[in-house]
Amino acid sequence: MLGKEIIAETPELEELKGHIKRILTLMGEDTNREGLLKTPERVAKAMMTLTGGYDIDPREVLNSAKFKEDYSQMVIVKDIDFYSLCEHHLLPFFGKAHVAYIPNGHITGLSKIARVVDIYSHRLQVQERMTSQIKECIQETLNPLGVMVVVEAKHMCMQMRGVEKQNSITTTSDFTGAFNQAKTREEFMNLIRNKD
Repeated sequence: MLGKEIIAETPELEELKGHIKRILTLMGEDTNREGLLKTPERVAKAMMTLTGGYDIDPREVLNSAKFKEDYSQMVIVKDIDFYSLCEHHLLPFFGKAHVAYIPNGHITGLSKIARVVDIYSHRLQVQERMTSQIKECIQETLNPLGVMVVVEAKHMCMQMRGVEKQNSITTTSDFTGAFNQAKTREEFMNLIRNKD
């Protein structure tokens, strides 16, 4: 399960620990000093947790709670917290995802939408691709009348290095089907902005 740092001892983990120890050495650190003795193991386990989304099929997650239902109005799961790693610098980006779909004979468990966000965010990512992957997964698995995804995130690669802009937020969106109509998109945007 994503979010739980229970990592089994594997040859991959051991190899990763060795590489991290080497990186620390190349940075000029003494890996035998007390504060760094367990750092290679901690970092290796953290990296395996943060990239655990490669091992889970998000379509299976949606299908595990797919139900026939005649409901055909917008279903929105908003303010889904996520944390991911930018593939360009291996620095975190994090924020909220907002997902809507209009059922076409099938619905899925609401928690499964959040799980899809978790799965794609627990991979090396760029925000733009993650947004599209979430949309495509829901569209292909549930075949709804439309899907829309909006992701708002802060990127540590912009805040800690480079331009060092502390308060910038990046917003991406992608949509299909009924959300091609401006009126439907506007309804979704109004609903996710409503914080009451």
